[in-house]
Amino acid sequence: METFNSVIRQVPLEHYLILSFFLFSIGLAGVLFRRNTIIILMCLELMFNSVNLLLTAFSAHHNDPGGQVFVFFIMLVAAAEVTVGLAILVMMKRNVDSVDINQLNRLKW
Repeated sequence: METFNSVIRQVPLEHYLILSFFLFSIGLAGVLFRRNTIIILMCLELMFNSVNLLLTAFSAHHNDPGGQVFVFFIMLVAAAEVTVGLAILVMMKRNVDSVDINQLNRLKW
């Protein structure tokens, strides 16, 4: 059975760069142009995952496990971001009865 590092080395590093660039671009476009909170959270996750893919590929390419450890911490931050984002989403739905980002100006203390 092949190890993870040997599979990573079979695919050229440029392919991971291109895929990561496209995934990050799709996520960035979704964050910039969408107004639905759920879509924005999904696009942020897509951006995090594209960075994780790139860090894992570079880590395997350079035989350094530091990048894979860093990916673990990015996943922790992403999980915290989803938790806080969903809490804000529930608050918006209760107070404004919408998940549209433009409705945030109606939320006041």
